[in-house]
Amino acid sequence: MPAIITNKFRINNAEQFQESFSETNNTVYYLGIGRPQPFGTLARGDSRTDYEGTDSNPTTPGDTVVREFYTYDDLLAAKRIQASDVSFVIPRRNWTSGTVYDIYRHDYGEFVTGSTSTRVTSNSGATTLYDSTFYVLASNNSVYKCLDNNSNAASTDEPTGTGTSVISTTDGYKWKFMYTLSSDQRTNFLSTDFMPITTNANADTAQNNVISAAVNGAIDVIKIKSAGSGGNNGTYTGIDIRGDYAINGGTRAQCSVTVAGGQVTNVTVTTAGSGYTFATLSNTQLVAAGATGLSGAELDIIIPPKGGHGANAFEELGGFFVMLNTSLEGTESSNTGDFSAVNDFRKIALLRDPTKSSAAVTSNTARLTKAIKIASSPTPGTFTVDEEINQTLTGAVGKVVEWDSTNNILYYIQTRHNDAGINTNGDLIQFSGANVVTGQSSGATGTPDTAVSSTVNNVLFASGYALPEIDHDTGDILYVENRTPLQRASDQTENIKLIIEF
Repeated sequence: MPAIITNKFRINNAEQFQESFSETNNTVYYLGIGRPQPFGTLARGDSRTDYEGTDSNPTTPGDTVVREFYTYDDLLAAKRIQASDVSFVIPRRNWTSGTVYDIYRHDYGEFVTGSTSTRVTSNSGATTLYDSTFYVLASNNSVYKCLDNNSNAASTDEPTGTGTSVISTTDGYKWKFMYTLSSDQRTNFLSTDFMPITTNANADTAQNNVISAAVNGAIDVIKIKSAGSGGNNGTYTGIDIRGDYAINGGTRAQCSVTVAGGQVTNVTVTTAGSGYTFATLSNTQLVAAGATGLSGAELDIIIPPKGGHGANAFEELGGFFVMLNTSLEGTESSNTGDFSAVNDFRKIALLRDPTKSSAAVTSNTARLTKAIKIASSPTPGTFTVDEEINQTLTGAVGKVVEWDSTNNILYYIQTRHNDAGINTNGDLIQFSGANVVTGQSSGATGTPDTAVSSTVNNVLFASGYALPEIDHDTGDILYVENRTPLQRASDQTENIKLIIEF
């Protein structure tokens, strides 16, 4: 049976997700970074170099059960995402002179009246409102909705102002001011491709004025679909707009119509009225108003969204995108050692409700690597990042993430690949005991200090070993992204903006 998932359903899901960051149900989200080793360098004897792609062209992660296990294997660290790090966003569209913008219409995608095959489309070809280019971000950091585009003419006069009335510009466009981006919004949630929505809860004075002035079911724009012919020339005023306003407790709207050369050339709303969910203005009405002889005229009356234009920017502009904005600042000094500043990363993951020893994790940051406290400086050299390490007797294998020479801590990961976590027998073995660890590239050797069961540089060791601060494979992995490598540094901040579309 024909069916559709509506945009309201998408918006509802976006709302539920955004609200989950601030609800008191203990839902916790973390942004994780990982994959210090290059893509395309899999396992000894494995020729599938295209399996995970290359650093310049990584593959799209699979949406599989096993992928959730794999993702944890090479994560390095995670940072908690707070409610203040989350915002609804929409695709960014900067106002540009010479561009023809689509108008807001209530019926994109519906069948054209009298047709069983042709649907209403925008000037740009969009068949849905939210795919059309009906809003802009102006240079004054304000967002405007296009109500009329002067019969698909180019926009050459940038909209300005924050008033509650419809804004008419010299190029014949009509705009509705929606909201102005605050400085915090521009800093945290404005990107090249997306821009934040100001919701009613945090509206500024100008937007609150627009919200308060919005009129449910008011008529602002009437478009000429067919100009007709043979009409008596003149301008005819006080023409009633028919519809369901009365049953909805509204008031009647009126307009004036100009006929020149026998055709309808202009329609102006003189009284906006209220309460309309549908409206009509027939050729018969125009003839009765004085345009005798007119035939074939057809007018489209544009119905505003619920509440009226400007009442709810979130729903009016299609707020089913949510942006998570997280900054990784050097080594995250409040939790020294959680974020390595000497290695790179190629993976971003969104974690929900991870645990440690079955307890919820709520710290600001968390280290996801394993660590060994080495008794003394390694000889003959030092461990190097990304090299394979092996341990005598146990046969354990891993990859170096960082060697902390100040505190003699070796941070490492163990993955599913040979030479990176799996031994020649195909087993992943934990490092343990006072067995010598050797770097296969550097030749450096070090003995774990099993006498250390204390906190060193904010890393809690038990008999010389430390497990990740989040237990692997706990909670849910909601998002995984493979990307080109990004090198970290102690004096560097990486700003990661993750956009989720519902």
